[in-house]
Amino acid sequence: MALTLFDTDEYRPPVWKSYLYQLQQEAPHPRRITCTNEVENRPKYYGREFHGMISREAADQLLSVAEGSYLIRESQRQPGTYTLALRFGSQTRNFRLYYDGKHFVGEKRFESIHDLVTDGLITLYIETKAAEYIAKMTINPIYEHIGYTTLNREPAYQKHMPVLKETLDEKDSTGQDGVSEKRVHTFRGPHWCEYCANFMWGLIAQGVKCADCGLNVHKQCSKMVPNDCKPDLKHVKKVYSCDLTTLVKAHITKRPMVVDMCIREIESRGLNSEGLYRVSGFSDLIEDVKMAFDRDGEKADISVNMYEDINIITGALKLYFRDLPIPLITYDAYPKFIESAKTMDPDEQLESLHEALRLLPPAHCETLRFLMAHLKRVTLHEKENLMNAENLGIVFGPTLMRSPELDAMAALNDIRYQRLVVELLIKNEDILF
Repeated sequence: MALTLFDTDEYRPPVWKSYLYQLQQEAPHPRRITCTNEVENRPKYYGREFHGMISREAADQLLSVAEGSYLIRESQRQPGTYTLALRFGSQTRNFRLYYDGKHFVGEKRFESIHDLVTDGLITLYIETKAAEYIAKMTINPIYEHIGYTTLNREPAYQKHMPVLKETLDEKDSTGQDGVSEKRVHTFRGPHWCEYCANFMWGLIAQGVKCADCGLNVHKQCSKMVPNDCKPDLKHVKKVYSCDLTTLVKAHITKRPMVVDMCIREIESRGLNSEGLYRVSGFSDLIEDVKMAFDRDGEKADISVNMYEDINIITGALKLYFRDLPIPLITYDAYPKFIESAKTMDPDEQLESLHEALRLLPPAHCETLRFLMAHLKRVTLHEKENLMNAENLGIVFGPTLMRSPELDAMAALNDIRYQRLVVELLIKNEDILF
């Protein structure tokens, strides 16, 4: 799929390329070849896929049934060492297998052999089918068109820009001397590289994330990114659908201006409005507010003179959160929040929510804090607006949280917990933040 670049004075959303995503969907699925015999001295961390000390030829014969078939065998030449034998491309591939609490054959570490094989098959399939395509991914990037960096043109003699400092450290840290850190990162749900617009394939560690601005890129694309990732306001041509961290860095604010302005307007004239946030405003006028913010930013006029119906303003605020490319409660933090909602003991539940909040990027956490304080004030007017924490949880649960799972049924089952998360955040806002 071709990517058209536009003049920097005219914003167009990036065109995400689907080719690599389609290849991942086509990749062979793992098929475990189980051993029917009892094997002595089987390591406790392997299952029935372990066949003991068998030859390469015997493994090859067992795996010939289908693509994606796999088993584990003990080396005959080096007893005590183990090999993952995997069928791919009508051939048996053999990989030295290690375990240190997690399974690995290279840099990536997996909780299960099944996940390791799944990720391996995806990688083998994509790199076999699209080797030339991958080699050319960094050509025609979208990076400077989506607002992450000034990308100042350098003199011709400065051919190489300094790159981001790579680290595997998972702890929160900031770059020194203006150099932003990027960390190998596991993305929940489908993600696209914000440098080349291609899909980031694999089950885990699909790419790297900038610790400063939140930029998500392939590891190979990160070598092309300059070290100064401060977003450039002239490239951030919109408010809605823009990454939250990028927006606040570009405008040098603690929170997105749309959140501050809408909440200020709602609290000045709408707290007693019946069904606040539950009642929908006229969709065309909500779209007008969105366009006003995208066009005028903090100068947008959302006063009573322009929009008398407060439900238009509440609708515009909800739309802002729904349009975020990364939800306010991020995909990475989502499982911990859902786990918190499922915890039965009240004290453990609050502690779990504290831990979940620490997983959010600073701009996301601050915006969530500000929103929950506002919604708590909404509940103080429940007699007039008929909106308590439970009702607001129903409205904001699916607005602030989106399941990283591709399984529609799994996502559907989470809805009640999403509601409960928001309800708990509102009720305990003074304790949690």
